[in-house]
Amino acid sequence: MRVLLTGGAGYIGSHTALVLLERGHEVVVLDDFSNSSREAVRRVEELTGKTIPVIEADLADREVATAALADVAFDSVVHFAGLKAVGESVAQPTRYYRVNIDSTLVLLDLMRERGVDKLVFSSSATVYGDPEYVPQDEAHPVGVGLTNPYGWSKFMNEQIIRDAQVAWPELGAVLLRYFNPVGAHPSGRIGEDPSGIPNNLMPFIAQVAVGKREHLSVFGDTYNTPDGTGVRDYIHVMDLAEGHVAALERIAAGVTTYNLGSGTGSSVLEVVRAFGEAAGREIPYVIAPARGGDVAETVANPTKANVELEWQTTRTLADACRDSWAWQSANPQGYTA
Repeated sequence: MRVLLTGGAGYIGSHTALVLLERGHEVVVLDDFSNSSREAVRRVEELTGKTIPVIEADLADREVATAALADVAFDSVVHFAGLKAVGESVAQPTRYYRVNIDSTLVLLDLMRERGVDKLVFSSSATVYGDPEYVPQDEAHPVGVGLTNPYGWSKFMNEQIIRDAQVAWPELGAVLLRYFNPVGAHPSGRIGEDPSGIPNNLMPFIAQVAVGKREHLSVFGDTYNTPDGTGVRDYIHVMDLAEGHVAALERIAAGVTTYNLGSGTGSSVLEVVRAFGEAAGREIPYVIAPARGGDVAETVANPTKANVELEWQTTRTLADACRDSWAWQSANPQGYTA
């Protein structure tokens, strides 16, 4: 396939581009580079020996996106483009709704106009809100008790895609609900490079380990979990990338939803210890007040993806820590060095 990756220069997009190329597909990246780097794409080209056409455009701007893609051929789309910081979404709700929803509306219109009927959408386990039960399967209620505009935008986009498919029955769409992506490519050449303060736990730990930050703040230690800290399902980004390719290669008309996770929960302190072992150094941390909107525990039930996509995670938390440390220690300033 010739796959358009919207937001393809980002953390998950760049790793997915690499796996797609390794599997023999062609890739076109569209990105506005507001929170990503052309260097990530260049390094994917370096690792694969393949050339990736890059289009710089804001997908949420219909006129700009239409013009940018006018002469670009593609037969399927993996849609990563969007803003992704939970805390920032609370502070900037209108920006998050505009960017995350408009980009999907523009993309769906462009796809239908061009007869491109294969879509994989980057959704999130945040659509489950505060879980009624753990682990969550795809039948778990969604859109209930969501605590931030980021999560709402993912939930709304899922509904938009379902409604579009009713009106356009030929459309095949897969909604992938990620749990907590971590790690990096084992080469250490590509990884997570957040601009400003990281939004996710592992890049924060990595920046402490490499000396960019004095300590880690652990938000809350009184949850009803084994050590009192929040429990999450961490999935290696390479496993996640392989999940996208498995979904794309099996896509059929209709809308299908899959959890992508390991099925195993790890607490914040367990991740801190695992990363310290990988880096060979202690990770200093302080306990801070719990953040509003954080839930105690969220873990995937990935059985549906295991069976229907013939996909499962093969990398451990220790692997993710090792690969994240290889990336961070070789690139202490990320792609800007």
